[in-house]
Amino acid sequence: MSSPNESGHQGLIYKVAVPSPLRRLFDYLPPAADIPIKPGTRVQIQFGRRKIVGYVVEQTNQSELNTKRLKPIHAVLDSEPLYSPKFFNLLQWCAQYYHHPLGEVLSTASPGKLRTARSVYQQETYFHLKADTQLSDSEQLSRAPKQKELFTYLCNNGAVNRTEILDKGFTSALLKSLVDKQLIESEEREAARAEQFTPLEKTNSKSLDLNPEQQIALNTIKESGNDYNCFLIDGVTGSGKTEVYMQAMQDHLSAGRQCLVLVPEIGLTPQTVSRFRSRFSCPIASMHSGMSDNERLDAWIQARDGAAGIVIGTRSAIFTPLPNLGIIIIDEEHDGSFKQQDGFRYSARDVAVKRGREENVPVILGSATPSLESLQNANLKKFQYLSLSKRAGDASESAMTVIDTSQEILDTGFSEQLLFKIEQHLNARNQVLVFINRRGFAPILNCAQCGWLAECENCVAQMTVHARPPSMRCHHCGTSQHLPSVCPDCNGDALSTVGVGTQKLEKFLNRRFASIPVIRIDRDSTRNKHNLAAMLDQIHTGEPCILLGTQMLAKGHHFPFITLVAIVDADSGLFSPDFRGQEFMAQTVVQVSGRAGRAERSGEVVIQSRHSTHKTLTQLGQESYSVLAKILMEERKIAAMPPFYQLALIKAEGPQLKTTLEFLKRINTFSNDLIQHSNSSVLAIGPVPTPMEKKAGRFRSHLLFKAKTKSSMQRFLAQLVYQIDQLKPVKGLRWSLDVDPLDMI
Repeated sequence: MSSPNESGHQGLIYKVAVPSPLRRLFDYLPPAADIPIKPGTRVQIQFGRRKIVGYVVEQTNQSELNTKRLKPIHAVLDSEPLYSPKFFNLLQWCAQYYHHPLGEVLSTASPGKLRTARSVYQQETYFHLKADTQLSDSEQLSRAPKQKELFTYLCNNGAVNRTEILDKGFTSALLKSLVDKQLIESEEREAARAEQFTPLEKTNSKSLDLNPEQQIALNTIKESGNDYNCFLIDGVTGSGKTEVYMQAMQDHLSAGRQCLVLVPEIGLTPQTVSRFRSRFSCPIASMHSGMSDNERLDAWIQARDGAAGIVIGTRSAIFTPLPNLGIIIIDEEHDGSFKQQDGFRYSARDVAVKRGREENVPVILGSATPSLESLQNANLKKFQYLSLSKRAGDASESAMTVIDTSQEILDTGFSEQLLFKIEQHLNARNQVLVFINRRGFAPILNCAQCGWLAECENCVAQMTVHARPPSMRCHHCGTSQHLPSVCPDCNGDALSTVGVGTQKLEKFLNRRFASIPVIRIDRDSTRNKHNLAAMLDQIHTGEPCILLGTQMLAKGHHFPFITLVAIVDADSGLFSPDFRGQEFMAQTVVQVSGRAGRAERSGEVVIQSRHSTHKTLTQLGQESYSVLAKILMEERKIAAMPPFYQLALIKAEGPQLKTTLEFLKRINTFSNDLIQHSNSSVLAIGPVPTPMEKKAGRFRSHLLFKAKTKSSMQRFLAQLVYQIDQLKPVKGLRWSLDVDPLDMI
């Protein structure tokens, strides 16, 4: 709120961050009740015509505006800052590194309920005797025995909250009667805070014996002490990474320190909570988007008060305040779901590493397929590399076979060789996992007479056919339409589907293996949060079944009775326009393959491909992910791409493609001037339409920047964003900046 033509004013001024696209702080005068307000405290302020919640960032005695133009803070919402100074510093770093408005960062980090003017701790109504009331006053209640009983109870117990009084069998009417007779009165108090969890003396169940590699990893983590150190556990699927996590956590829990564990998917959270709860006898709080706002706030308060010994959650749980934080663990650190793809585009993994450094606690990153960025950090000795190359216990590596389907006629996506193997494993009373990363019935609906294709009007994408309920849906914007009975173009009746999805495979497998249950797990079948749990329970009975699903099955699940993993179509990831396509595809294949042979039964992996000699498949089949990762690293180095260069992506979307490109061209003009004047090594590429140039009815273009060092990129972006903010807004156009982008499509 500055103006160069007005003189400054001296006096106590609070600089407040508000959740808005404006990258600046706003000056406010102290509230009427002039109490000191610390940074990180929520306040209610008048912002334009609205009262909104903001966050005090600092206090100063200088404003560029005259006092008469400043408004006072309307109300202070917290008796103490929402976040500790170290944690508040972390959130400010996030705003600076990702070049996102601080107010929106702080709002994103807060539970939904606290983005309104409610208190962190709910107010409760307490009842107690009035100051001039005496026990002898109970004589006037001789004809009202229940009132007298309540009066006596309050005499003996002092102030008691309404909930406790009602739990004792008294009623609200009795309370009102005593208030009306002016014998008792009520007052509002902050709800009592939960006590910090008791340090663990022992675990609920015995720790498993570690193999030599696990023991070396655990010893290395323990010997580093309780200070910051980042460990990368590169462990093949089934190598017992979780057991290493739990034994590392034990020391912290025994010392009364809290543990923060992040997992990539909501579906993994209940499974992880159950496993940790069976081991540790301390309160465990879970945090994920499947919870209601009230549930999330309760878990957040439990964690913030130190009452929860372990906090387990998905991406946003990294912003959970923990007063006694001891260790941070990121499981499946490579997973793309740790990167927020809209709004405040942060990486939970990278924020976790920064948080560990800020709060001086160890961080463990674990994966069977580490990201190339993490592997490079290990190469540079920024992370300590720990290898688990063998499966835990008696489990052995699964044999991998690639079936060339280029010359085969497939039966609903299956080769005869694969169907024979499925039958073999089922006859041996084992379970089979069939993987295809495509939900729905079929990806294409077309007309054989005129060539019509069912395409989304709002996206550059084809509509996916769904069988239940019968419909066509766009998996990019969510548009849904009825299935046509005739071709909309020629009115012919030659409509047919091309390709297969999970629903089509389910129908085929139910017909081919009629006596075997087919359990389909994808986003459609698990919309009800209880469905997934019921399906997993059925799988864990060990009875023969076919587990059919998408990428949801590739992450962290333990299925001890699966002996065959069949990847029906491995080709979709081999020719991606994204430079990370090969890495993502390899990670998916390895993660899915790791579901086979995780117990004493040996496992087998079969991959169908029309490109069986492709480098990625041959490397995975003959060597390992680590060998392929080294090859991909060399390619990235030659191409000057991450992890050797940093990327930043400016995206523009609007009602016309021309408008988005013109806007980015103006930004590119600024960027070229900045690069020339500062002799910067930053390279601009574009602007160009995105590979999917239209999505949800809006056209999209992007402008890519590359820099060899993060410091040069950060200096460049700080100046560029400032100049973009000075541009006059273009009607209907939105732009965003994505630092370290993961989605290039």
